[in-house]
Amino acid sequence: MDVKRLLLLVPLALLAYLLVVQWNQDYGQVTTLPDAPAISGDEQREPADTNGGDLAVPSTSSSQDQGAEAMPDAPATDNTRDLVAVVTDVLDVRIDPQGGDIVYAALPDHRLTLDSDRPYVLLSDSQTRSYVARSGLQLEGHEGRIAFSAEQNEYRMTQDDDRLEVDLTAEVNGVDITKRLTFERGDYAVDVEYFLTNNTEEALTTRFIGQLARDESPDPTSGPAMGMSSYLGAAYSSPEDRYQKIDFDAIKSGDFPNRDAEGGWVAIIQHYFVSAWAPPQDQQNLYYATTDSQNRNVAAFAGATQNLAADGQARLGATLYMGPKVQDYLEQVAPNLKLTVDFGWLWFIANPLFWLLDQIHDLLGNWGWSIVVLTIVVKLALWPLSAKAYKSMGRMRKLGPEMQRLKEQYGDDRQKMSQEMMKFYQKEKINPLGGCLPILVQMPVFIALYWMLLESVELRHAPFIFWIQDLSVKDPYFILPILMGASMFVQQQLNPTPPDPMQAKIMKMLPIVFTFFFLWFPAGLVIYWVVNNCISIAQQYVITRKIERDPSIGKGLKTK
Repeated sequence: MDVKRLLLLVPLALLAYLLVVQWNQDYGQVTTLPDAPAISGDEQREPADTNGGDLAVPSTSSSQDQGAEAMPDAPATDNTRDLVAVVTDVLDVRIDPQGGDIVYAALPDHRLTLDSDRPYVLLSDSQTRSYVARSGLQLEGHEGRIAFSAEQNEYRMTQDDDRLEVDLTAEVNGVDITKRLTFERGDYAVDVEYFLTNNTEEALTTRFIGQLARDESPDPTSGPAMGMSSYLGAAYSSPEDRYQKIDFDAIKSGDFPNRDAEGGWVAIIQHYFVSAWAPPQDQQNLYYATTDSQNRNVAAFAGATQNLAADGQARLGATLYMGPKVQDYLEQVAPNLKLTVDFGWLWFIANPLFWLLDQIHDLLGNWGWSIVVLTIVVKLALWPLSAKAYKSMGRMRKLGPEMQRLKEQYGDDRQKMSQEMMKFYQKEKINPLGGCLPILVQMPVFIALYWMLLESVELRHAPFIFWIQDLSVKDPYFILPILMGASMFVQQQLNPTPPDPMQAKIMKMLPIVFTFFFLWFPAGLVIYWVVNNCISIAQQYVITRKIERDPSIGKGLKTK
């Protein structure tokens, strides 16, 4: 492949990638998130049908599952069951006493939109979307969901409280059961525990089951306004598979086999936010995925079966996380849960970039300026390589007339022309591929940064300066994309003119095409590109002027 085609291929390859990302997304209408359901529950869905089985564990050959009892849903009676409200500094949830499931979870620190006072709703069970965190007991001799009762219908964490415990109680066939949900100040993780007291003279078996059930409604934080999409689906982790995605199609087709693992977690992931069950890491758990009676996608785990002796007691539990994909938070919940912040196949570049961005933000306190400084640091790291490439491009620019002369002289003999061009390159110390290096090196950094900014909830609703009040969405006035296109055009003027007229026309169109697609890119990413281009222009200008003034370059060339 000749040099001019390779020079054209590199930016076109980047453009093709951007096209794929731009169009490979869910263009469904962004749903309006529901208000918090009334404590009376009058906006809630009906419970699942009487044949339920939604909390039943799939059959398996594992010894811990033999003889396990199914847990069908309770019969649907009405849709006015009372809900228990729990409000902390970072969570606003509703608990359905029928089973003790969390059927609504809002995040007061994260607004629905930049201009809205409404909190972002992660979990809800309404006509708009059904996405709930279910947990239950598989208790020998009992079928159906457990009907709990609470001492009060609303719990609030006061300014003097660092911890809030909500107890739901029930009695089932002589077994006293307390389901305790423990909330901590500033924490999106909730400890869900069962305390059982067997008042009978017969030993029983029991196990904890945790489920995340979601329909296929669109992700409220993705859509055409964003111009991009993030992964929406399930994932699980084990010591053998640190992070494995399970998309909803795989769940519906039954392609995810049941798996036993020590520790681990199961989650449903969406743009910026995640819900996850993390059972005790020192116990054996069964992970599975299925659909329930409402045709929702279910990602679940079942803990180890425990014996409840006659007149004995038992304690079972797991941790439920419902919140933003902040790596520091996730790391405290379970090993590898921070991998749900999915930076894609270039994670080995994106992770160090995010770490560096986070460190810079700790010093500056502004994510926009942090991106500017990060761009400068990355540019300085690549400075020697860029300088070498710009020197080669500067030589090609200065010696362009001679290259054109050789093309005209040997235009009819391609083999001879190639030989003479190679001799010319060697004599003048030109690397014909040198001009590609800046873009080749920049492409993986750019793509890694793209996914890093896409996945980083820290940039959601984060302001920069002036009109840029949200780095995670497009520039509302398209000023940054226009500046990016202008800087790209200026940079092209410093490059050697392609000898092929058609190629030259295509290259001139690239700033316009890139500007068009950057119109929908997040402002944070465009800031990186504008700053990077400006630094590159300054560097290339100085190097090019120096080469043009060097009389030793091109000395003694033949003239036409």
